[in-house]
Amino acid sequence: MSWSALLESFLNHLALERSLSDNTVIAYQRDLERYRRFLEQRNLKSPENVSPPVIQDYSGVLTHIGLAPVSIARNFSAIRTFHKFLILENVCANDPTEGLETPRQSRKLPEVLSVEEIERMIEATDFESPMGLRDRAILEVFYGGGLRVSELISLKLEHLLFEEELVRVFGKGAKERLVPLGEQALYWLKLYIAIARPLALKRGRSASHVFLNRFGQGLSRMGVFNIIKKYALLANITRRVYPHIFRHTFATHLLENGADLRAVQEMLGHADIATTQIYTHLNRQYLKAEYKSYHPRG
Repeated sequence: MSWSALLESFLNHLALERSLSDNTVIAYQRDLERYRRFLEQRNLKSPENVSPPVIQDYSGVLTHIGLAPVSIARNFSAIRTFHKFLILENVCANDPTEGLETPRQSRKLPEVLSVEEIERMIEATDFESPMGLRDRAILEVFYGGGLRVSELISLKLEHLLFEEELVRVFGKGAKERLVPLGEQALYWLKLYIAIARPLALKRGRSASHVFLNRFGQGLSRMGVFNIIKKYALLANITRRVYPHIFRHTFATHLLENGADLRAVQEMLGHADIATTQIYTHLNRQYLKAEYKSYHPRG
């Protein structure tokens, strides 16, 4: 079987059996297509011909073409997953990535917004207009629930558990979790659904998605990006602001105010608490900044 056929089989496995999102599958495809071309240029026609030195050579190629350490690590992870799949499918017996260290990467601390910046963005919404009311609800849910953009645009009306003050979220790999929402997020969400959403619904057919565009269809990722960009500009925030920064900010502000790390992990839907622990580093930076600002000998 050719490398192209093996790669296609692997991508189908990711999409159909592991239920990974389209964007994740596309990311795997992009990284592994480059790997496939490398193997074919080396005239390595079978997985059995791929050895650890070949993988190490490929890592060197990625460095040579200027990929950042985080991108090289991501590529290595995709290659490792691909070869494990080939073993499970009895295509080959040996894993050339076994025993090889994942390329080291310096972990960049995520950017966060201050409480004041969040407030400025929220206050910039014109909630007297239908689209402004929708945008207010989006910002409140982003900050109040720490949702990923893919989770927000896939929200359905049946996922909103208003009586329990919870929202049912389907994250990576279609994993379900319940996320609490505060009074402000619930208030603006209810107001949007009662007043603005029916007006948009008249123009389209999307009866189930919570957040609709002006044509009555479910919002796209790009639509959400544009909304966030708009209110960052209105709030005079000059640095780059994107939907995922609300998730980082949600977690950081919870921990700054004493939330339990395990609880934050549950709310974010992280499988590994080590992923959540990155926010404790941000919390330490916050504590040091507070110390320097307010201690007499800071």
